[in-house]
Amino acid sequence: MSDPDVLIVGAGLAGGMTAAVLAERGLDVHCLEQGDWPDYSAPVHPLAFDPETHRRWPRLPNERNSSADYPLTAEDSPIDPLMWNGVGGSTVLYLAKWHRMLPGDFRVRSSDGVGADWPFGYQELEPWYTEAEAQLGVSGLAGDPAYPPGGAPPHPPLPLRDFGRRMAHALDSLGWDWWPGASAVFPRESAASLPYSAAAAGHDLGAVSTGRRATVKASADVSHWPGALRAGARLTTGAQVRRLLLSRGRADGVEYCDAQGRIRTMRAKQVILCANGIGTARLLLASGDTASDRGAANSSGMVGRNLMLHPLAAAVGVFAEEVDGAVSPLGAQLQSTHFYETDPGRGFVRGAKWGLQPAGGPEAHLFSYPWTSDPGRWGAGFAATMRERLGHSAMWSIVSEDLPSPENRVLLDPRVRDRAGGPGVRVRYRQDGNSRRLLAFHLARACESLRAAGAHTVLQEPLVRASGWHLMGTARMGEDPRTSVTDPWGRCHDVPNLHIFDSSTWPTSSGFNPAATQAAMALRSSAHFLSEESW
Repeated sequence: MSDPDVLIVGAGLAGGMTAAVLAERGLDVHCLEQGDWPDYSAPVHPLAFDPETHRRWPRLPNERNSSADYPLTAEDSPIDPLMWNGVGGSTVLYLAKWHRMLPGDFRVRSSDGVGADWPFGYQELEPWYTEAEAQLGVSGLAGDPAYPPGGAPPHPPLPLRDFGRRMAHALDSLGWDWWPGASAVFPRESAASLPYSAAAAGHDLGAVSTGRRATVKASADVSHWPGALRAGARLTTGAQVRRLLLSRGRADGVEYCDAQGRIRTMRAKQVILCANGIGTARLLLASGDTASDRGAANSSGMVGRNLMLHPLAAAVGVFAEEVDGAVSPLGAQLQSTHFYETDPGRGFVRGAKWGLQPAGGPEAHLFSYPWTSDPGRWGAGFAATMRERLGHSAMWSIVSEDLPSPENRVLLDPRVRDRAGGPGVRVRYRQDGNSRRLLAFHLARACESLRAAGAHTVLQEPLVRASGWHLMGTARMGEDPRTSVTDPWGRCHDVPNLHIFDSSTWPTSSGFNPAATQAAMALRSSAHFLSEESW
């Protein structure tokens, strides 16, 4: 097998989009993915009560204990990092919430004196947001006054269910802003129009876990990998990368363990890391040489630092009437950023985004947040409680901006090893006082809105432990090599043919789910990569 022009590590959203763009331009692209293709032969129905669900689709790597995973210890964190390792990455299990960052999210140091400014602003990323939305078939509504004018999603927003309309009226009565939620969920008949999708080749669409057979969720295994492979990209699954191969200040390739347990090497002209905010930092830290124990691309000492996890709170309201709150398309029915920007009178800086979503089926009512905060869901009143709540509830998820701290970090843990012999990961993370005050304020307001909508019971969870899907910041970008790992395009300052296109490069987190910005960033970085390299 010939050495590729470009070697990509990780086949999730960033890796899939990058592979599709580069292969379509004629580059020889090879991606190594430590997991396998997802198995959709046993889909999860939102109203089913199936004890096997958690065994088939566990979110915690240590609970999953798959050969695709590496050990991850989070004893020093109130939030468990979550991920799904395989083709499609964590988009296989995400809720398809689609949120652009606001213009102010790119300049929090200038506006609020915290964090760091991004080396570019919203306007530079706006066309890539629009392109990503076209590639993923996003459903949404243009014109949100929180944003400058820009491109509209290709599909109209998914219709509001009864619980969505109730909450919209409640927010109106309180004088609080809201907007229909956007989702990477699109009408099934539109699937063939996506340029890289499985449907464009007449193949099965894969995941249909949106609550409606008429819609499809755009996970990267369905939306981009089929097109990338048609364009000539190669994909090797079960390939657990152990370390980068470095020589004379450049990346020569990687060493990896294949699906049969054999140690192999793959050389390449250019290497792009898309292994998420924990996996990318782990690989860099594990790739040092005898002259240094700091790892690769780490003259700044910033690799692994500034981990951001988006502390999440949740509130659910129970209504006397059926509100269609058990089965609904994934994602947010509506969102509110009314309290998003800093108000000095609140005693904290920055804010949070509220997303209204269905409260879930029977399993969610027993094993998921915030229902688990109520011990009364079990016992003699179990059946009556389930009848009272199932289909009668709606939930706010509150995603808060997570300010970067160099003490929140990813560290290697040599006490445990993956199947390739590589070290595990230890996460050290602390929620600071600003974050606690921020979430408490937003949770109180969200509960107020549920009561204004007529909820007779409100349950809440101030900090959801099993919520660390958003892994950001551990290899931040910037202009100064002394304080950053990559330049604004994702090229490592120390290793010029090593690039990072995932969310580990983000200087700050915003208060929005990261998929939209991750997709836009991958497209922006890929375009610059093509313009700069001499192929």
